[in-house]
Amino acid sequence: MAMSPIPHNFPESEVAAICRLYTAFSTQFDGEFGLGGKLLFLGELEEQTCRLVRAANIAGGASLSATADVASQKQAIRDGVVDFLVTSLDEAARILKNEIRKRQPVAVCVAATPDSVAAEMAERGIVPDLHHPPNPASALPDQPVPAEDAVLVAWSVSSAPARWLPRLDEFALECLDHDAMAARRWIRQAPRYLGELGRGFRLVSASREFGSRFVEHVRERSAAGEIGASGQIQLSFRGGCDEFNFGTESPSSH
Repeated sequence: MAMSPIPHNFPESEVAAICRLYTAFSTQFDGEFGLGGKLLFLGELEEQTCRLVRAANIAGGASLSATADVASQKQAIRDGVVDFLVTSLDEAARILKNEIRKRQPVAVCVAATPDSVAAEMAERGIVPDLHHPPNPASALPDQPVPAEDAVLVAWSVSSAPARWLPRLDEFALECLDHDAMAARRWIRQAPRYLGELGRGFRLVSASREFGSRFVEHVRERSAAGEIGASGQIQLSFRGGCDEFNFGTESPSSH
């Protein structure tokens, strides 16, 4: 079966954009709970907000967005961006309160204008922990400048991704340092919340050291017959992208 490689422009892809937002959220993490127990008000449900909602879900937060646009409401439900579409802040508050208490991620959208929802929140004293568009008290964190050794590490397989990608995820977790909590959470939670966006490949923001370790580990396990498909790992960094094959030919770089 022909391989379906990750596009060479994947650092600019939708998943990479969500990963960058998630990395920004990770500066606010509370240990193993991530953003669990925090409320994020994300404003109008449009393209960038949908990325924020996915990133917040992966981070473990409870998000509230709003839109009066019926087409946007339907698209968000169809794409699995939001978990609940409700008609009032009362309904939203009941859902959010329960999930925040349990420190569980949830995405709620109110079918109303963001301004009206924000005004009602203020009247009722509902104060989000993080807020977009930003206000002085609870602005979302800026996306951090990547470290010099930062890379986006992505992997794909030639066949049966539903079977083999989770196996490669396990290898990635084995190669991460124990204190790399944000990267560990992303690898474990991202497939669930990305849905179709990430079905054919995985990626994580990490260090070059992790990338090199992961490539070597996967090649060793593949040679030992533990992966029944050929595949590719990409390391994308400032100024370039290296590609490594496993179960097929030798590595290539460009």
